[in-house]
Amino acid sequence: MALALMPFSYKVERRLETAAHIKGGESEKVDQELTQRFQSPYAHRLVLVISGIPDPDSAKGAETLGFLTSALREVPGVSGAVSSPDWADPLFTGNNGGALIIVGSNQPDKAVEALVPILRAKADWMEGQLKGQYPNIKLEITGAMPLTFDLRKVSADDVRHAEERAMPVTLLLLLLAFGSLVAAVLPLGIGVLSISMALGAAGLLAHYLHLSILVQNLATMLGLGLGIDYALLMVSRFREALDEGYDPGRAADIAAGQAGRTLIISATTVAIGFSALLTVPISELRSIGIAGLLVTVLSVILCTSILPWVLGLLGHRIDAARVRRRGTQFKTGVKTGVETQVETRLETRDSLCAPSGRWVRWGRIITRRPWTALLVAGIPLLVLALQTRRISPGIPDHDSLPPTAESVRALHTLQDMGRSGIVQSLRVILELPPESRPLSPAGWVAVSRLTERFQSDPRAQEVLSLATLTGMSDTPGAFGDVPEAIRQSFLRSDGQATLIELLPTATLSPNEQIRWVREVRSSDAAAITGVPGAVLRVGGIPALDADYGSVVKERLPSVVLYVVLGSLLALLIGLRSLFAAVKAILLNLLSVGASFGALVLVFQEGHGSKLFGLDGPTGSVYPIVPILSFAIVFGLSMDYEVFLVARVLEERRGGLCERSAVIEGLARTAGLITSAAAIMIAIFTAFTMGSFLVVQMLGFTLAVAVFIDATVVRMVVGPALLQLAGDWNWWPFGLRGTQAKSEKELMP
Repeated sequence: MALALMPFSYKVERRLETAAHIKGGESEKVDQELTQRFQSPYAHRLVLVISGIPDPDSAKGAETLGFLTSALREVPGVSGAVSSPDWADPLFTGNNGGALIIVGSNQPDKAVEALVPILRAKADWMEGQLKGQYPNIKLEITGAMPLTFDLRKVSADDVRHAEERAMPVTLLLLLLAFGSLVAAVLPLGIGVLSISMALGAAGLLAHYLHLSILVQNLATMLGLGLGIDYALLMVSRFREALDEGYDPGRAADIAAGQAGRTLIISATTVAIGFSALLTVPISELRSIGIAGLLVTVLSVILCTSILPWVLGLLGHRIDAARVRRRGTQFKTGVKTGVETQVETRLETRDSLCAPSGRWVRWGRIITRRPWTALLVAGIPLLVLALQTRRISPGIPDHDSLPPTAESVRALHTLQDMGRSGIVQSLRVILELPPESRPLSPAGWVAVSRLTERFQSDPRAQEVLSLATLTGMSDTPGAFGDVPEAIRQSFLRSDGQATLIELLPTATLSPNEQIRWVREVRSSDAAAITGVPGAVLRVGGIPALDADYGSVVKERLPSVVLYVVLGSLLALLIGLRSLFAAVKAILLNLLSVGASFGALVLVFQEGHGSKLFGLDGPTGSVYPIVPILSFAIVFGLSMDYEVFLVARVLEERRGGLCERSAVIEGLARTAGLITSAAAIMIAIFTAFTMGSFLVVQMLGFTLAVAVFIDATVVRMVVGPALLQLAGDWNWWPFGLRGTQAKSEKELMP
């Protein structure tokens, strides 16, 4: 399977998409209508930003623009190019100099993306041709497609840099955890292999499905995290079995049996979170759900089938190339209800699953005063979780685009020119009844009235419509003088609908643009135009952002319910205990809430945001971050709960009383949980150092969630609740069929 999938992982970013697709979204319908029914040469727009040439209104400036426009029209895939000599409109010249050319294409999305590097090469050639005449000339390309093209490259670079940062730290942490180079390399190898296989599978599926570029970030982030997490448990249980005197083959079987069952329960809860994302009709979230399921399933397959076989072959050589001395193992037992501690010096090796003295002592402190531990640890977490109420989903005010990308630099130049609205325009389609077509007298009046309504809005820098193309003529007769390519862009081929472009002012924030979209959509088109049956549809980048936020807001409650109920069912089946399952759900909700609270404080409100390269608060959190973080964090947090509770249950079934079982379970899993969490945190933190703000937010939220969960929740709150609940932890069927005794039977 690995040999079959891994070749597809090569240059997988070329097959992944940066544009989001929202099934049934109005913005997507408008894009399709402009391409298919308008047959507009400018359905997809790119903008050539020009500086360092003579005034566009001068003879030399017009000559230069004519040369550039003609050269662009010769590029295969370009269906149109227009500048100020073709269309006398202030849109094509900047407020402080400079000019722009609008380049159109009516090709499919992927063909337009492929056009971006071709146009950039053409721009470099044109710049070289004019450099001798105009030494300061500069040609840059921007627009929706160039921006997404550059985001793909930035995403790929961020993944590579994150891997470079995370790999050495991960290997160091594994060396500290195992004390052996061979034992440390195995989990790292599983993580890398699961990433390669998952990306290979994603590359294969990308031929048939819309898969987002975020797949690359998430597959790498989760492949390292989950693959290493699961392999860490398997290797630890194998070494523990070797410590107990079993031969390598038998030790591998024990590890596969004991750790394998725990991994399957844990992976099931992780898979439930990712499968919930498949219910959201957004290509980004669905593709991440697919990638997450691939990573989870492949990690479990590798850890429960391939890894035990490799461990059996290695045997005692698992401790080859040791880098630190052996440790001391502590064990707890029960004797007439009195906890005893037996210290034994290990003769061969140490294991993450062997109880250490400090964790035994810590467990005794927690179980001796569970109420105190619960209040001291729980109250600060609740206070942090309450900050989640202030979360504000939306497009951050902070410029989240990578500043080094050419398309971003060109967009900033457009903003300085006061012409960035051409990239961020609202594309409004006005559809009129057959008896009032736009070029009929009644239809023309309707278009003019709507145009004047939009022109009076202070948020509009410029309005482009049939009426403005003719100088707000009272009759449609002058429309025949408009160039054919422009007519196609503004009048649908059946003559029943027209396009009106609203170019926002340069100072209008993304969230204000989204509010504008919603206002236009909710307006009464019939009342404004005076034509009964008139309908408005809004597309463009702001409309896509509006659709995105609305879908996430609508689907988030159902995703939360799906994940919670699905995880509860999986835990009930795996642990056969109602209390343990409900407790795990509540603790996970606490961890998720606290991590969201930290996200609000650090990113949205800016407390410490400079640590992540930001110059202030973002004001909002991308809508994708809460829903995606919840789906991922809930499953990841469950890992450590399952590790702890499954081990405590194992000790209870072995005959220990509840307090001793909690101490033993905590002592035997604490090293594993802290090591696994440290690796997860290192991996997630590596992604917060990139230049992709949405990935920074996601990496931060996951890192904080894992830190809180593996420390305060699993080391304090969880054990305290287990001690307080006593035998109720395992009601109704957790202890059925075992020789475990109740607390009362074990009390002297």
